[in-house]
Amino acid sequence: MMKKILISIALFASIASMAMAQKVKGSDTCLPMVQAEAESYMKKAGTKVTVTGGGSGIGFGALIDGTTDIAMASRSIKFEEKNKIQSQGKIVKQVIIAKDALSIVVNPSNKVTNLTREQLEGIFTGKITNWKEVGGADLAIVPYSRETTSGTYEFLKEHVLQNKNYKAGILSMPATGAIIQSVSQTRGAIGYVGMAYVTKEVKEIHVSYDGGKTFVQPTKKNAKAGIYPIVRPLYFYYESKSEKAVRPFINYVLSAQGQAIVEKVGYLSVK
Repeated sequence: MMKKILISIALFASIASMAMAQKVKGSDTCLPMVQAEAESYMKKAGTKVTVTGGGSGIGFGALIDGTTDIAMASRSIKFEEKNKIQSQGKIVKQVIIAKDALSIVVNPSNKVTNLTREQLEGIFTGKITNWKEVGGADLAIVPYSRETTSGTYEFLKEHVLQNKNYKAGILSMPATGAIIQSVSQTRGAIGYVGMAYVTKEVKEIHVSYDGGKTFVQPTKKNAKAGIYPIVRPLYFYYESKSEKAVRPFINYVLSAQGQAIVEKVGYLSVK
């Protein structure tokens, strides 16, 4: 009898633990930061948090399908995504958990260091096709982009391309790490990544949003000061009915300890 009771208690504890487990899915930009947050939080709270990437659109899709507790995103929710959630009788809530500066990266062998927003628009829309057109070598430009499900893809299109379409047939990468790898191995390459992903294998471009008068290096200091122009908020989205379950983790991310992790991983705190 005692053995049966012990088995029942163990089974109940296992079920309770599974019920407490939380899923976070979405933005590749947010991924390294939220993974670090989850690891720290699990040590403190004992609650299992699983974090997977795939892109902001994937996260919103999972939230709509009910297969994730939190969608992490590097863009705000689209009108049609919000409508789908609301059509199911759900109410979605948004929290800004950090900020991120977007870095434009090229191969280290590239002599070009400065580009204006207009030049970046020309490159990613296909109007500028050779580095000699922007002061570089006589070399074909090979632009790399994220897939359409990526919030970073959407953000660059809106804020750098001013809602113009990307070049037809642009090379789309499934993850941010793949852009770093491709740019590091291709002489004429250019791509865009969250600042925290930048490695020594690529070179960051200084960007001008004033027609070439001033070019600003993408550093945390410049982003915090509001000098570097390509900065965006990073979000958590969740259903209001899940508030009680997800709030402890969200509050941890927003706490002093959580925001210290944000800074340590390479992002910008919200405070």
